[in-house]
Amino acid sequence: MNSLIENIDKLHTTEMGVERIKKNLQMEDSDVVQWCRVRILDKNAVIERIGKNWYVTINNYKITVNVHSYTIITAHKVKK
Repeated sequence: MNSLIENIDKLHTTEMGVERIKKNLQMEDSDVVQWCRVRILDKNAVIERIGKNWYVTINNYKITVNVHSYTIITAHKVKK
């Protein structure tokens, strides 16, 4: 198990992060941290660490999380 899953309770984002993610995913009134947490914990999620970030790909979404602070930087739909 990787440290992102082990520390999933530390997952958070900033106010700017919330706005960015809602805009990117065209979400209305959603808890973006919870939305990301559910996808990161999905057994089909592909989690890879590149440099200072975790990149989580699940279905048509990609979530970027800082390795050290567990801050969700962004999430967006993957263009096919």
